[in-house]
Amino acid sequence: MIGHRGASGYRPEHTRAAYELAFALGADAVEPDIVATSDGVLVLRHENEISGTTDVAGRPEFADRRATKVIDGVTMSGWFTEDFTWAELSTLRATERLPTIRTAGATFNGLSPILRLRDLKAIMHAQPRDDLIMVAEIKHATYFESIGLPLDELFAAEISGWATPANLIVESFEQAVLGRIRDRGVPGRYVFLAEAAGSPADLVARWGRKALPYSAHLTPAGLARLATDVDGVSVDKKLLLRTDASGRLIGTTDLVEHAHAAGLEVYTWTLRAENRFLAKNLRRGSSARDFGDWLTEFRLIIGTGVDGVFADQPDLVLEALGLDQGQDRHRPDGRQPAVESLGDDLRS
Repeated sequence: MIGHRGASGYRPEHTRAAYELAFALGADAVEPDIVATSDGVLVLRHENEISGTTDVAGRPEFADRRATKVIDGVTMSGWFTEDFTWAELSTLRATERLPTIRTAGATFNGLSPILRLRDLKAIMHAQPRDDLIMVAEIKHATYFESIGLPLDELFAAEISGWATPANLIVESFEQAVLGRIRDRGVPGRYVFLAEAAGSPADLVARWGRKALPYSAHLTPAGLARLATDVDGVSVDKKLLLRTDASGRLIGTTDLVEHAHAAGLEVYTWTLRAENRFLAKNLRRGSSARDFGDWLTEFRLIIGTGVDGVFADQPDLVLEALGLDQGQDRHRPDGRQPAVESLGDDLRS
C-alpha cells in the first residue's frame, strides 16, 4: 500500500509530516512527485506550478515570477519551480491543496517547507523499517527536457548509491523517460502511468494528433507491447470500476486480469474516503468533505487483484484489508470510520 504524496488525506501533501504519518499509519511505500528548480535541484511537488500547494502567491518578493506557460498542452498561469533556485524555493511553506475538502489538513498550512528528493531519502532512512519503498513519479519530463532540465539525468544522479531493485519503483505518464532512466543503470521496477483519457505527452510531442492514446496501451495487444519495456502499469481507478449512466458504481472491469496475463504488475490511484471522490451511491452525508462508504470502493478495488494501491488515507486501506478489524480506531483528523457497505451487491 502506497501513501499518495504521503498521508495527504491528513497533512499537506509532500511534507515531512505527511510522509512520516504515512509510515506511522502502516504504508509500505510513499509516492513523491518529482520536478526541478532552475538550478537542477529535484523537489517534491504535485506539479511544477506551485500556487495551489505553497504560499508563493502571498510572497511579494516573488510577484514578478508569475507566468503563463503551456505544460503538456495545457495553458497554466501561476508560479513554476523552474523559475526559482532551490535557495528561493526553500523559503516557501507548504499549504493544503484541497482546503475546502480537507479542512483539518489546512490547519497545518505554513508549518512545513518544501522538500527535496534527498530529504525524502533521509526521512525513509530514519524509519525503523528497512523494507520501505519509494515510488518516484517523474513529472513533465518532455517539458523539462525542452528547457534544459533533463529529469532522467538529474534523477539518476540524485538516486545513485541509494536505489536498489527492492526499494525503488520509477513511474511516469511518459514511457520514454522510463527507458532513459533505466538505460542510465538505475535499479528498480518501472511502471507506466495511464490516464482514463488522452495521450501521453511524449507521444503527443512527437506525433501530434496521431499519438497513440492511453486506451490503446491498455488493450491486450497494447499491454503485451508494454510488457516488453516496463514491469507494470498504474491506472486511474476509473479504469477498474464500472459505473452506470447515472454515476452509480455497479462493479469492476477485467483490466487487471488482462494486464496480469501480459506479465505486468498493476497499481491504481487514488483511493480517497471523501464523498467528492466516490461514486454517487457511495456518498454519505450532505458535504463533499464527509467520509462516504469508502469501504465498499476500497474492497472492490482490492478484490480485482491489483498489486498495489495509492491512498490518501493509508490506515483506511489497512482496515479494508482486514488488518486491524475490531479495534476502536480514531482517525488522524478526528473522524470516525464509515461502516455502511453495499458489499457483494456490487461485485462483478
